[in-house]
Amino acid sequence: MPYTGTPSLDTFGVRRTIDAPGGATSLFSLPHLEEKGVASLARLLFSIRILLENLLRFEDGTTVTAEDIEALANWDPSGSAEREIAYRPARVLLQDFTGVPAIVDLAAMRDAMARLGGDPNRINPLLPAELVIDHSVQVDSFGSAASFLINAENELERNRERYAFLRWGQKAFDDFRVVPPDTGIVHQINLEFLARVVFRADDGTGPIAYPDTLVGTDSHTTMINGLGVLGWGVGGIEAEAALLGQPISLLIPQVVGFRLHGTLTEGTTATDLVLRVTEMLRERGVVGKFVEFYGPGLDSLSLADRATLGNMSPEFGATCAIFPIDGETLEYLRFTGRSDDEVGLVEAYMRAQGLFHTANSPEAEFSDRLELDLGTVEPSLAGPRLPQQRIRLAEAKQSFARALETMLEVPGGRGAETAIETWEGEGGENPAVAVAQETRPRVAVVLEGIEEEDETAEFDLHHGSVVIAAITSCTNTSNPSVMVGAGLLAKKAVERGLHRRPWVKTSLAPGSMVVTEYLNEAGLTPYLEALGFYLVGYGCTTCIGNSGPLPGPISEAIHAHELVVCSVLSGNRNFDGRINPDTRANYLASPPLVVAYALAGRMDIDLHNEPIGQDADGADVFLRDIWPKQEEIRSTMRAAVKTEMFTEQYANVFEGDERWKAMDVPEGDRFEWQPDSTYVREPPFFIGMSREPSAPKDILGARVLALLGDSVTTDHISPAGSIPKDSPAGHYLMEHGVQKRDFNSFGSRRGNHEVMMRGTFGNIRLRNQLVPGVEGGYTRHLPGGRQMSIYDAAMKYSEGGVPLIVIAGTEYGTGSSRDWAAKGPRLLGVQAVIARSYERIHRSNLIGMGVIPLEFIDGASAESLGLDGTETYDIVGIGGDPAPGATMRVTATRADGSELGFDVVSRIDTAVEVDYYRHGGILHMVLRELLDA
Repeated sequence: MPYTGTPSLDTFGVRRTIDAPGGATSLFSLPHLEEKGVASLARLLFSIRILLENLLRFEDGTTVTAEDIEALANWDPSGSAEREIAYRPARVLLQDFTGVPAIVDLAAMRDAMARLGGDPNRINPLLPAELVIDHSVQVDSFGSAASFLINAENELERNRERYAFLRWGQKAFDDFRVVPPDTGIVHQINLEFLARVVFRADDGTGPIAYPDTLVGTDSHTTMINGLGVLGWGVGGIEAEAALLGQPISLLIPQVVGFRLHGTLTEGTTATDLVLRVTEMLRERGVVGKFVEFYGPGLDSLSLADRATLGNMSPEFGATCAIFPIDGETLEYLRFTGRSDDEVGLVEAYMRAQGLFHTANSPEAEFSDRLELDLGTVEPSLAGPRLPQQRIRLAEAKQSFARALETMLEVPGGRGAETAIETWEGEGGENPAVAVAQETRPRVAVVLEGIEEEDETAEFDLHHGSVVIAAITSCTNTSNPSVMVGAGLLAKKAVERGLHRRPWVKTSLAPGSMVVTEYLNEAGLTPYLEALGFYLVGYGCTTCIGNSGPLPGPISEAIHAHELVVCSVLSGNRNFDGRINPDTRANYLASPPLVVAYALAGRMDIDLHNEPIGQDADGADVFLRDIWPKQEEIRSTMRAAVKTEMFTEQYANVFEGDERWKAMDVPEGDRFEWQPDSTYVREPPFFIGMSREPSAPKDILGARVLALLGDSVTTDHISPAGSIPKDSPAGHYLMEHGVQKRDFNSFGSRRGNHEVMMRGTFGNIRLRNQLVPGVEGGYTRHLPGGRQMSIYDAAMKYSEGGVPLIVIAGTEYGTGSSRDWAAKGPRLLGVQAVIARSYERIHRSNLIGMGVIPLEFIDGASAESLGLDGTETYDIVGIGGDPAPGATMRVTATRADGSELGFDVVSRIDTAVEVDYYRHGGILHMVLRELLDA
């Protein structure tokens, strides 16, 4: 494998050779750096040491200096994150929703390079890049043995043009590989197959070994942290720059230690642990920080359990959540089919670097610490809107009633968050329960042709009915313990004569084909299918809004009677409007609990004390009666999960099936854009681009496009899920001859900027305070005040040459790392965002698209300043080259001519980010650098 770096200056003389399986290899020795008095390894954390090796290997005197190395080697755990370093990952991981626009941008950059007189082939990945197609399968068919084939066929038919484009990219770009659809989820394939843990390459002076590190275009890239691989999610924009050889600008992080001890008790799962950890870390505040797990509790956690924890890093806000490499890591690598030489290299390298963890490893210094006794973890869910809203299973019924109170907008009702967090249930029945009972309609529904038989079901729906029960996404389907647990619970339920409720849309979307293999081997598949959990696809489904439509009569009843119905899913995201447009309350749960709620069919049930159903004799069956014991799960796993399953399934993983191979694929090094395409269009970002950047200017006379509150997610900003017919994006598609049945999803059309900009800020649950009491993508066009879609208003402002801003509260841009959450606003004319705080990736993405993120200071907010969004805004201090973190002055002028001035701080945090902004975006800067190189 070629090495993409240049030989290091090695100022400290630490390059050494070690014996390793496969032959002697060099490394940049951390122990030798310690011998020279530069570092004290015992106090440096695992993640900091990985970063330190990266700097040693890439020392060039410019982007990485000896002073940078010394600064990191003397990392101060109590210090603030202020010093910037240049980090270069070993590879880039993509999924198709974010990967398609990334390859679209690279193709457009080749065209721009040609227009500017350069060599288009200079636009080429310089790092290994792998893309897994996993986000495009939709659950159209369910409850049938044919569901997988139907959904796979629909997926290929809908996405043929996108897939052909990716096949073109695979041929046109070097070192870019694509895992075809219907194979698995990107993170599980990364964990089970793609991860190297340690690379071996030739840097021009001989073989060299170095840690496998990566960035990925999916927030949950952090799942690989469970394998001891340092990686995190970035926006597609930043990933593209990394592919083109640009270092990632990183502030030396603070690292929070999370000590685990004890063991999980009977009846609890890794999912329950994850939800408790998410709650604790979100409460502590770890945004922008690294988290490292340590302590004696690690010994009781399987690699899959660790990966489940790493996966949820975005939910608690950390950059990464990493585990050390130890014996469990090596055992997992062997078990999943890595060769003896590969495993041997990992062990030899990590031991030589002092990075191999044992029970005797000294405890390093942390910036902050938390601790959890695993024995205190309880069965839990999270919802109804956020992953950190953990609910003890014993309190789920009351919690839903409290949430329902607010969703129904009961007069005098408290806010949902306050009600959920503060009510303790002491002194009698929660009044919200009584309110819910009084306002709960029961709607009769007749459903024909359910499951595989021509049956008719008659039932009532009400507030709290569970209409979706989905075993989905990478958080849990990578973990055999919870998947086997779900299968065993299904077996016990079927043997007791229980059935799923007919109004529940059930689905099983494993993270890899290996899951199907071991469920079949264990004999559990028939029992899952008996409860409706048929295989619907291998990919990210319900968790990203690809849940597919509910049966017509059910959907119609929900909307006609404004029912608050629920989904229960084994995923990691449950934001407003994300899962399905029909479900207003969405809960994260373990796969066994997903099966349990499919049996119960309702959220307003106490699964501790109320029966989940009745057996054939009419006797009550409780959840505790069918919940599998841990030893039963372990023994089933030992018998059913085998190494050859991994080696066989991944032997030809990049080849694809006959349908994949038979596609017509465009030829040539430059892509031929089709003007009538509704999937892949040349983006406008580089059209008309000059060789030299223009100086940034102050923003004068701006209008507010949206005035938003706290925790506005990228789901609210970036188009996701289904495309409504009566929306700007829907109108565009119909004008271009696309029928509603062929709309597909926003995610599948991320390669078409015309669709995406029309769906920006179009989430059905968006609450823009410029249009109080209205949900959805609407605003008022000022000064007239006419209500219209955000897209239409933006186009009217554009016609008048009016710059736009967005004002928001805390945690703006939290959630998935969607580059379109920055690209879309940029195309709508948004030049700045003023928020109380930002999610890490989204802040970076805004700068990467030439939008300046500004932050209120001294606890100020739009509300405290009396801003209502009808003002015009001048932002002064941008002109020229503002320093990182510069203070700027904002003047808001009201309709009566009065003015309000206040200061904001620029969240362009580093000198490199200043360059990105000055060029109008990170890709513009890279393109100009390659042009002049």
